[in-house]
Amino acid sequence: MGTRKHRRRRQSAPADRPVSGQGAIPDRGDVEAAAMAGEMPIGGDAGSSAPHGQKAASRGAAAIDGQAAMLLAVLTLFNAANAFSGTFVPVYLFKAGHNYSLVGMYSLLQYLCGGIIVWLAGAWVKQRGLVLSLRTGVALSGIFYLSVLLLGGAARSYAAPLGMLNGIAGGFFWLAYNVLYFEITERDNRDRFNGWAGLLASGVGMFAPWLSGIIIAARGGDAGYAVIFGLSLVLFVLAAVISAKLKKRPPQGRYEWLMAIRELKDPSSPWRRFVPAILFQGLRDGVFMFLIGLTVYAATQQEKQLGTFYLVTSLVALVSFWICGKLLRPSRRSAAMLAGTLAMTAVVVPLLAGVKYSTLLLLGIGTSLFAPLYMIPMTSAVFDLIGRSEDSVRRRVEYTVLREASLTVGRVAGVAAFLVVAAGGNPSPDRLAWLLLVLGSAPIAGWWFIRRSLKPREQPASAAPGSQP
Repeated sequence: MGTRKHRRRRQSAPADRPVSGQGAIPDRGDVEAAAMAGEMPIGGDAGSSAPHGQKAASRGAAAIDGQAAMLLAVLTLFNAANAFSGTFVPVYLFKAGHNYSLVGMYSLLQYLCGGIIVWLAGAWVKQRGLVLSLRTGVALSGIFYLSVLLLGGAARSYAAPLGMLNGIAGGFFWLAYNVLYFEITERDNRDRFNGWAGLLASGVGMFAPWLSGIIIAARGGDAGYAVIFGLSLVLFVLAAVISAKLKKRPPQGRYEWLMAIRELKDPSSPWRRFVPAILFQGLRDGVFMFLIGLTVYAATQQEKQLGTFYLVTSLVALVSFWICGKLLRPSRRSAAMLAGTLAMTAVVVPLLAGVKYSTLLLLGIGTSLFAPLYMIPMTSAVFDLIGRSEDSVRRRVEYTVLREASLTVGRVAGVAAFLVVAAGGNPSPDRLAWLLLVLGSAPIAGWWFIRRSLKPREQPASAAPGSQP
């Protein structure tokens, strides 16, 4: 009898999912540093009318059905397209006049426009546009690389509008993707899925930049860049074709435009602790995602060497994500996250002795090795927070927007600090090293804010799958 009632309730609202216990939450993570950010989650069941909790129990914790496989294919193609060219877009802009400020302004507008679009698109996503938002992001990303391809060398004169276009594309894609991810994963399998996400992101992040560096070196100059931008365009077209097979999601109710402000005003809201933690994550990632690769190129003046850098660091990340995805459990999140943040800070210190290829490679390998200890618990914990009650589940779009807004504020603040350091266009290596150390230590403060919330809470054995903890 109780089972029948539960089934009827779940089928009346197929977009909902069983409520997890209180946890302590990719990526949107741009794939320009997939090996370092690891912020692209994947998931399980995406569109079946059967109760999600039942299917998860019958298939096993980490099972991936057809719709989830489609979503994973779209994500992998999206990541691969960005890995082929996204890594080299800052270098392409930088080569015009070796101006760090130009690349910083491009990144600032990219993050800012992406954050604004996430907030504005929330209403569309919550009504009927979840899958359409994903497709729009893929299509606009293709238009971005088509624009760069058609503009050729003149693209450097359009860095600002190109940054805005890329940010808008990413905003549409990652908002939709993160909501889909939340709907099709469970607390028990989320760490493992995030481990697989990092594993796959590291795989494409390993080979795509390496091949791009070889192509650019072989073709020479702008001709090589035209080839890799064209390859990215083809991959985005394939992603768009596959995304057409994703099932549309039902409407999710009215969009609450100012819910984030109300949430932060509530003294008892756990988001008052998590928002600063996410902001500190963005503070680091916003600069690291473009400056590391750019600094490697500035130190070597060779795109092929930059590709080799990503090959090595992504190989390390691939192994690390696989191991962490296997071993990490909710009970180990706090210790893992603290260890990861401390180690990620420590590997920046050698740059103070000199910014050169060897110290940058040490930074890249160290970050790739330890970032999963930080990123997997962080991402999983925030999405567990979104699923802490039925009310939170109904507002999953708004909470995803709040997460993205927090990341955006952190990223914009980090890039603003970079622009201050890079004033004049060409900062000294010492100033860059100190900036990376300060920003690289920001996640330690993030861990401090949420350290107590990372401990899992036990649920009563008699609790129903849809009951509130």
